[in-house]
Amino acid sequence: MTDDWGKQILEQVQDASAEGTPVCITGGGTKEFLGGIPRGTPLDASGHRGIISYEPKELVITARCGTPLSELEAVLAGSGQMIGFEPPAFGEDATLGGTVAAGLSGPRRPYAGSARDFVLGVRMVNGRGQNLRFGGEVMKNVAGYDVSRLMTGAMGTLGVILEVSIKVLPIPAREITLVQNRSASDALDAMVNWARSPLPLSAACTDGERLYVRLSGAASAVNAARGIIGGEPMEEGVAFWRDRIREQGHAFFDIAGPLWRVSVPAITSPEILPGSCFMDWGGAQRWFKTDLDPQAIQSTAAEAGGHATCFRGGDRHAGVYQPLSPSLMRLHRNLKQAFDPRGLFNPGRLYPEL
Repeated sequence: MTDDWGKQILEQVQDASAEGTPVCITGGGTKEFLGGIPRGTPLDASGHRGIISYEPKELVITARCGTPLSELEAVLAGSGQMIGFEPPAFGEDATLGGTVAAGLSGPRRPYAGSARDFVLGVRMVNGRGQNLRFGGEVMKNVAGYDVSRLMTGAMGTLGVILEVSIKVLPIPAREITLVQNRSASDALDAMVNWARSPLPLSAACTDGERLYVRLSGAASAVNAARGIIGGEPMEEGVAFWRDRIREQGHAFFDIAGPLWRVSVPAITSPEILPGSCFMDWGGAQRWFKTDLDPQAIQSTAAEAGGHATCFRGGDRHAGVYQPLSPSLMRLHRNLKQAFDPRGLFNPGRLYPEL
């Protein structure tokens, strides 16, 4: 590792390990609202930036953790490619490391895969101050535990991500967005049925009054699917999915109270919880504005075969993620012990017990 900022990160972790001092990993600061309240001495990784390698023909890019997400997207677009899981940035300063640590995926997730599916390898610093590399730059380079993907969505609780290799995708040859007036239940039925057909879907959501569907792929396939689905074309489809859905600029998300993210099977009834609801991911991701008791929300989600997270607002001290079963919590504790035995990294950010 030749980057000075990377050396600084390694030394700070080694000092923290020797002293047993917790650290709070920071980057662009765009995801600070997620999870429990950040605690510990700030460890700034934003300066460890830059693209290390990019092979357009291999559909792989490797970059340092502090590399701005916008820079990656611009470089990829120059070669007609994109980040396949369409990650939300939630701000101009979003970084690759924070994106992977948060593990969030955008509207394309149910049709292209999640953030974890696209991570091929990582370089990281663990709680012992060791500089380690896992995975690689090809899908077959996996042996034993897939640690590179384990870091995805861990909220920095297992170590500091230094570098990431991700698989990328070609930008579709054609893409259109269609809009229909439908109730929530009708929209859900339509999204579920279309998902069962060989249609080039790349996004589908509803606000309870209008159904939005995006088709992506070869021109012939998109045109044929348009005839099957119907609806009016949306001129500003690109901006709609980027700004209003991915970045939550839609009026539905303009709230001061708790915003709940509920992941359930797409066939689950729209009335699973009281309050206003926005359905994305073809019905599998539900956003709720409700003041219902957190335990009641998470119990309802679990009964439906899913889980619930208080995405914004609420009591962050009490924990915002779905409580784990004793066996799963034991696995989490064992992983924490293996990677961060002194509990240095982002204490309480994922679960209060960790």
